[in-house]
Amino acid sequence: MLFLSFSMGTDRYLIDVHQIEEVLPRIGVKVLPGAPAGVVGLVSYDGIPVPLIDVTLLALGRPSEARLSTRIMITRYPSENGEQRLLGLIAERVTDTLERDPADFTPFGLEPGSPPYLGPVASDGPEIIQWVKVETLLSEEIRSALLRQAHMGG
Repeated sequence: MLFLSFSMGTDRYLIDVHQIEEVLPRIGVKVLPGAPAGVVGLVSYDGIPVPLIDVTLLALGRPSEARLSTRIMITRYPSENGEQRLLGLIAERVTDTLERDPADFTPFGLEPGSPPYLGPVASDGPEIIQWVKVETLLSEEIRSALLRQAHMGG
């Protein structure tokens, strides 16, 4: 299975490339005043307004650093009615792909107190990598606000 890697702080995470529509450079963002924490705003993707989440802000409480390797991953996010909506994720060091067998990943034992998007882990040499599941990334507050807005807008 092919994954795209990104970083939050010094740690490396992976997303299944089948959940990614496209990877974009940092582009202009329409800020959404009063949006839930972690929501940066909206970006235009092929003329469609797409909600943008900063995964570093969501996880670490600080925005992703403005680096050349900071990218926007346009992902397919499943909505409650089974359709897929586009969701932008901004993250640091979006630079590499990695081929791994899903069986390489194992639960890490702290799941009950961890954010639901932090999936199983695997070793990659001396480093621990973690699989992020896009469908579990958003809190209920963010999911309902963004998907409601996306439904109203399109």
